Amino acid sequence: MICGVDEAGRGPVMGPLVICGICVQSDKKLKELKVRDSKQLTPDRREELEKAIRAIADIEIIELSASEIDSMRSRLTMNQIEAKVFSMIVNRLSPDEAYLDAADASEEGFERMVCSELKCRPRVVSKHKADQLFPVVSAASIVAKVRRDLRMSEIAEQMGQDIGSGYSHDKVTLAFIEDYLDRNGELPPHTRKSWDTSKNIIMRKRLRPLDSFG
Repeated sequence: MICGVDEAGRGPVMGPLVICGICVQSDKKLKELKVRDSKQLTPDRREELEKAIRAIADIEIIELSASEIDSMRSRLTMNQIEAKVFSMIVNRLSPDEAYLDAADASEEGFERMVCSELKCRPRVVSKHKADQLFPVVSAASIVAKVRRDLRMSEIAEQMGQDIGSGYSHDKVTLAFIEDYLDRNGELPPHTRKSWDTSKNIIMRKRLRPLDSFG
């Protein structure tokens, strides 16, 4: 059995981090599906492939909410958080081989972090851009991205308006956070308070009254 593990939502200021592992006997059917890095696919194509992947693979997904990420970051780096969750997924799937999309600048360093938490003993391959190299990781990236997109749609529905992609470079997301902060005096739900983006927005809001006074 071989598995691939990848994530969606490491960088955004809003929404969950979704980490997915998929396990198959062989990646032949994944190759036939022509799975690719999820970022290279349209949303419609990702959803089509996600259904097809679910039909042929064992899947494990772990989601970390914004508040869980904030809590864990008080004692761990994001790389350590991802390594811990990657290892949880590999342990659940217990494959013979595990292919990981390395979240650390050092591929070997990330592999060591993951392996230190493993209870099973697969052959582990940790590579940057693994979602472009190995079909099992491409498939994991697709399932993770579809799940995160679903969660972002649910959050937008909960908030009653468009919140954008959740990324710090998204003007819709930034405008939503700033407007919510203006109206409610606090960051909106599902926002990562430990992110520099959040801290900078709060700092700018605090400076404005001083500028007005001056």
